[in-house]
Amino acid sequence: MPPTLVIKFRLQLIAMELTPDAIARVVHPTAAYVSALHVSSALCLESDDTLTSWNDSPLNPKNRIDSLDKVLIPKWRIDGCTGCGTQFFTVPLFFTKLSPMRIDTFIPEQSRHPKFLRNILGLDTAFHMKDSRIEELGVSRHILRTLEYWTHHYPGFEAVYNNLPFGSRIVFENLTTNIRDIRIQIVPTHFLERQLMSLTSLQSLWNLPASSFPELVDISQVQLLRQLYESVSLVQFETPQGLQIRTFKALTSYPKYIYHELKVLLTLPPHPNIISKPSHLVIKKCGFGGKTAVVGFMTEYQPLGTLQALLPFRRIHNTLRYVDQLKWAIQLTSALVHISEHGRFYSDLRLDNILLSATEDLVMVDFEQRGVWCGFAAPEVNYLDQVYMLAADSTIPRSVKGEYDMLMQRFMKGYEKLQKQVYQDPEHGYYIPWLCLSSKEREAATVYMLGRVLWCIFEGLSNPEVAVWQSYPHESELEFPDYRNTPSNLRMLIDQCTKGRNVSGNQGATVRKGNSLILREGDGTETMTAVQNEARRWWRKELSEAKEFLKNRESGQLHNGARSCFDRIKLKEVLIILETFQAGANSFQD
Repeated sequence: MPPTLVIKFRLQLIAMELTPDAIARVVHPTAAYVSALHVSSALCLESDDTLTSWNDSPLNPKNRIDSLDKVLIPKWRIDGCTGCGTQFFTVPLFFTKLSPMRIDTFIPEQSRHPKFLRNILGLDTAFHMKDSRIEELGVSRHILRTLEYWTHHYPGFEAVYNNLPFGSRIVFENLTTNIRDIRIQIVPTHFLERQLMSLTSLQSLWNLPASSFPELVDISQVQLLRQLYESVSLVQFETPQGLQIRTFKALTSYPKYIYHELKVLLTLPPHPNIISKPSHLVIKKCGFGGKTAVVGFMTEYQPLGTLQALLPFRRIHNTLRYVDQLKWAIQLTSALVHISEHGRFYSDLRLDNILLSATEDLVMVDFEQRGVWCGFAAPEVNYLDQVYMLAADSTIPRSVKGEYDMLMQRFMKGYEKLQKQVYQDPEHGYYIPWLCLSSKEREAATVYMLGRVLWCIFEGLSNPEVAVWQSYPHESELEFPDYRNTPSNLRMLIDQCTKGRNVSGNQGATVRKGNSLILREGDGTETMTAVQNEARRWWRKELSEAKEFLKNRESGQLHNGARSCFDRIKLKEVLIILETFQAGANSFQD
């Protein structure tokens, strides 16, 4: 075929595609201050006159991927994905021994790749798919083949890998159809090691007796079995009692959250429905400064997994029993009352932070105190979060950022000090919107989250709303506050818990449909410009409401308002009502 031959084709992007750029311009409050539609070169609409050379055409055989079949005898494995489809939990299978070093593989974000490559590899699906389903996508198989080819030509790779700083990265500088053309580099995370702290430093900072701390185990003595989630690995290691299986929790960014969670778990009195104190601290000798740092901790493994996965599975198979739902609701509420009574709060209440034990009892985990996404959070928390996001954002106009910074300073003077990466031992963690709340407001916000979780439990669903950045194996069209399966008495209780909610919900102007962002009130044929314009309008209205709400909050006018968070039922009252329902259910069974 003559090299001068060209092929005409047109890309028609009806809806806005899922990219980090689209999140900033549609989903986050920054959308209110985006004045013009920005489209990366990879996403530009092409007119009929646009010509693509045969050399760059996806129809050219040289641009086709050799194979996306599963490797019969794989040397690598992918356990999951995060970072909007850019960070993959890659595990080498050919090592003599593999420790949980958390060395993931990173690829460029979706908009940097041509449309045909995104379609072939399923890059847009990877944006919102985080669980083990990711291994079925073309991008996962392409990454695995690339890593196998790369490590085959990398002498002594295992030794190099095992001597890297914890949380180092394998970075694909580009992504092409030919795995031989993909440029790869290893990026050691020395910056992370500098943030890690030794046990001696933590003991001195916390002033806790030595008996408060669990046993130490070196990371080299721990074997990785599977990466369960972004921060949680399934591991095993030898003890005098024999081989033990545990979950190992660690972060590859901002270890300050892990240290805060560790302190909470070491100081919070035990409760049967809260994860027990860590059994071991995992340590590692660091190259930076020669210190031996605490990189994470181990807790008991709960094999049944999360309520997020279990609820829809049992609902679909008609094995979700009302008696179990009531039991879990009571156990969860009891645990929240326990946390509150001991002077703490829990800002991370969502279904993937609720596990089931082998006896099918509820177990709360994740005490990092980073907050939840808007689908679970109370409106007043969302308002504070929106203001905080804009005060901390460096991409919006300086004058806008300054306006929201002044607002935040009124709610929490010196809040920016908590943004530092180094752990500073704050009493209640780092999630600034919750730190702005009074104790009564925190209880009200907790009750609101509880109401949303109760809705999920009794409806048998993974989420109260469709999430933009995460999909699930079993998703439903039903969204809060609509009901289908919840008994009437529970509906009344949930409505009491979620008083003050926005009539239109927290969803925003857009919703994810497949791999695209479309207008919630549209028909799915909206252009990218229409989606962004409507998102901008919605966010300006939302931020106006947020500022009005916070102004009234400051002046003390919320107590008489229709959206007062203080009108919600109290935690202990929720517990009493649920126990009454349980007693009635038991007497009916008798």
